[in-house]
Amino acid sequence: MKIKEVALNAKKASIKLAAAGAELKNKGLQEIAANLEKNKDKIIAANRLDLERSERENLAAPLLKRLKFDENKIRDVVDGINTLINLPDPVGQTIAATEMDEGLELYKVSCPIGVIGVIFESRPDALVQISTLCLKSGNSVLLKGGSEARETNKILAEVITEATGKAGLPSGWLQLLETRTDVNEMLKLDEYIDLIIPRGSNAFVKYIMDNSRIAVLGHADGICHCYVHKDANPDMAVKVAVDAKIQYVAACNATETLLVDEQIAAGFLPQIKEAFDSKNVEIVGCEKTRKIIDVSPAPEEDWSKEYLDYKISVKVVSNIDEAIEHINTYGSGHTDSIITENKDAVKKFMSLVDSGSVFWNCSTRFSDGFRYGLGAEVGISTSKIHARGPVGLEGLLIYKYMLVGSGQIVDDYTNRVKTFTHKKLDKDFSL
Repeated sequence: MKIKEVALNAKKASIKLAAAGAELKNKGLQEIAANLEKNKDKIIAANRLDLERSERENLAAPLLKRLKFDENKIRDVVDGINTLINLPDPVGQTIAATEMDEGLELYKVSCPIGVIGVIFESRPDALVQISTLCLKSGNSVLLKGGSEARETNKILAEVITEATGKAGLPSGWLQLLETRTDVNEMLKLDEYIDLIIPRGSNAFVKYIMDNSRIAVLGHADGICHCYVHKDANPDMAVKVAVDAKIQYVAACNATETLLVDEQIAAGFLPQIKEAFDSKNVEIVGCEKTRKIIDVSPAPEEDWSKEYLDYKISVKVVSNIDEAIEHINTYGSGHTDSIITENKDAVKKFMSLVDSGSVFWNCSTRFSDGFRYGLGAEVGISTSKIHARGPVGLEGLLIYKYMLVGSGQIVDDYTNRVKTFTHKKLDKDFSL
């Protein structure tokens, strides 16, 4: 089937899916969860083929870790689906209501975007998260995963499609693309596809933006920081920084650079080095850092590098202003955290750091749609459009204006026969 036909089918399905009620969509999600459990042995076997092939092809260790989809991962995605089922239906929610005049009421109501194309990396669990979020929000989805996960993605798509067909949802709402040629063809189909979400490097996201007229929700590199302020609790700072770096090093929300205030650097750096050494984390540092602890030098390019590995760059900064400037210069607008007991410093940091997520006294690894209670995520947006940070259900919705009248005509208002009242209403749209 040609990609144009695939996209057309997805468009047709999206119209039906937009009108599907919460009960039908939740039934589809329940069937998906059950079918994943039922077919877990087949899924794991397919994933084993991907892992074995990728090992032969010398796929990098962090990517191999992302690729693995075992029984624990299946249990995690099923838990995510059950969380999604328990969330209220996001479609048809009244965002605002205005009385334009007596008997003339305007409603701003949430609705699906339509057809979404998502290009994602080697994590098969992303396919399940993305497709179920799109289903709950009433969107059709075209999915292109990494070629290293092709066998796993293929069976997951089959399992999900079979489940939603059984539930009575429209066919064609989920389509799996298989080649780069498919992606290039998809980028041309702005008449059928409403949004593209590419998950990958800055260069990849820029390529998508440069080669399509479709709106793009960019999820680029995760250059995340922890800043240890001069008024930080050192023990807390060590605990948070270690978790932020190693809890899952291959994640985009893992901390890549640690900034340390020079007023506490002499005491704190040996402490954090000991903690990182015990976890086999390689440290590179600035000149000030290297005068305190024995580490390799950090070249300029490391300040904007996403390691996705057991490696971290450390820089000693003179004050909070330098920390903020460094983050806004080298960061990717993803997630940044300050560790301190000083609330004035927190206010300044949170106001001036230009990122989708800004934290106080906690690990950057909390930057995640599931952990935020958004029902997992399709990605993390570093853009400044309708969605920013972890993109869950809300980020997959747009809105429409619904005007309910009783015979009003514009001519009466133009000729001053009538005037607008523009009163805010505390009521939901209903017929």
